[in-house]
Amino acid sequence: MTDEYHLQRFVTAQAKAYDDAIDILRRGAMCTPYMDFIFPRLGGEDGNGGAYALSSLDEARAYLDFAPLGGRYRECVETLFRLVQTSARAVFGEVDAAKLHASLTLFAEASNEILLRSVLITWFDNMVDEATIVRINNER
Repeated sequence: MTDEYHLQRFVTAQAKAYDDAIDILRRGAMCTPYMDFIFPRLGGEDGNGGAYALSSLDEARAYLDFAPLGGRYRECVETLFRLVQTSARAVFGEVDAAKLHASLTLFAEASNEILLRSVLITWFDNMVDEATIVRINNER
């Protein structure tokens, strides 16, 4: 399999951090330095997003299909269901909650998976991240 989108960069970044990140998340928090490669999102039009920004809906689909990335992403999202007594802002803080919202919106649009849609319903009142939707629509 060719790595058209250089998704190995996520595998490399997660190699030493994933176990720590999922443990922190299970305790009801998230570590800001992990956000970009655990919950990636589209890069900004101004080039914002750094090395872990995704470039398109197709790249998001490839991410979900690329083992172990898709499995880890889904594991993190499933963990959020155990935290339903709290909120995205309480777990992630204001800035990282916005990043989570953008990431979930992107991957829900890329896959239309019930798991991802359910988290948007539960954590974000079934609201998508508008900026992400605009970027996706501009891509089409």
